[in-house]
Amino acid sequence: MSCVAFFLAFATTATDKLFIFRTGAQQWLIYSGGADGARTVLSVIAGSMITVAGVVFSITIVVLSLASSQFGPRLIKNFMNVRANKIVMGTFVSTFIYGILVLRTVDSGPEERFVPSLSITIAILMALLSLGVLIYFIHSVSESIRAENIIARVRDDLDRAVDRIFPQKLFQGEDSRHNLIKRDYHIPKECDREVCQVRSQSSGYLQAVDNEALMQIAVEENLLMHLGYRPGDFITQNSVLVVVWPGNKVDDELSGKINAVFILGPERTLEQDVEFAISQLAEIAVRALSPGINDPFTAITCIDWLGAVLCRLANRKMPSSHRYDGQNRLRVICKPFTFEGMVEAAFNMIRQNSGAIPAVSIHLLESIATVADQAHRKEDRKALLRQADMVIHGGKDRLSADNDRKDLEERYQKAVKALNEPTARITATADNP
Repeated sequence: MSCVAFFLAFATTATDKLFIFRTGAQQWLIYSGGADGARTVLSVIAGSMITVAGVVFSITIVVLSLASSQFGPRLIKNFMNVRANKIVMGTFVSTFIYGILVLRTVDSGPEERFVPSLSITIAILMALLSLGVLIYFIHSVSESIRAENIIARVRDDLDRAVDRIFPQKLFQGEDSRHNLIKRDYHIPKECDREVCQVRSQSSGYLQAVDNEALMQIAVEENLLMHLGYRPGDFITQNSVLVVVWPGNKVDDELSGKINAVFILGPERTLEQDVEFAISQLAEIAVRALSPGINDPFTAITCIDWLGAVLCRLANRKMPSSHRYDGQNRLRVICKPFTFEGMVEAAFNMIRQNSGAIPAVSIHLLESIATVADQAHRKEDRKALLRQADMVIHGGKDRLSADNDRKDLEERYQKAVKALNEPTARITATADNP
């Protein structure tokens, strides 16, 4: 936007010199005054815009500090990526640049007088636009720090990550045993003896894996590779990144190619790491439960949305850990995401930090019962039941009121009943297709 303002200033002043000023068409424009008035108008516009830009930057820093302390430092990236905030800052800075560049062209000398009326008119229009943008910015900032809107923004990122990483949906009543492709894994017997360990050349969080490039390397070199990490894991330098068979084909060049497939960075990202967004929602809930904030309602809101995400994941096919080439040969054994792992990422931290707040523990069990209605795989229901057992055992030890323990036990029984019902539904579906 600053570059556009730079070139726009030269374009409008050139138009003023060639057409507007020579033909005397200034009277049809918003500004048709003299040189002194032009300098005053442009000076006021430029000065006020740089002042407001400073205020906008200050407000943004305050919002980022508030979001970091109350909702977690990992959410700062969500604020920085909001395009509306960038447009607001760009509007004020570009208006300032435009006003300064037009101001230098105003000439009131005795021999030659030039007033860029068109350029000043555009500067006035830009100032009026900036005023509207300022009003919008004040409203946008006040809305952006509301917990509900922050949770909604993280939820949208999580929904997109689920659709990108788990695009395939389960059919109604489909169980995991129908989800597996009947293939021979073709793992050689001598694989454990004739392998080579490719070690990481750097440290950092595994942000993404170029799966196509990895498969291409495996096919071209006729390799079988076993990955020890998945996106979101932290990798230390010289740790075993990939185990390759046959090991005699691995040299320094091939090791470098394999390392280049793994993208490491200083932080986790949403590109291939769906648990990261789940952890962001869980972090908001945990901070809301801290003694300094003590906001169980925000934690309950996070639990509701985590339950909604787990319902979507329960209806998606989990990718297999074994990857095959076009000739149906096993090439890559990876470490995939599991529904159990995502349930633990969603509920473990909240359950461990809920303390003696019965409303949060009760809502955890209610959310588990809701997810149970969508869980068709036996291993998924087993993971949910394990989480419900930990909630009830921890809650009974922490709650002192008998009525609270009774309510917790009632919700637990409902969750267990919901987890047992899908078995009967799946059996009925299989018997009566």
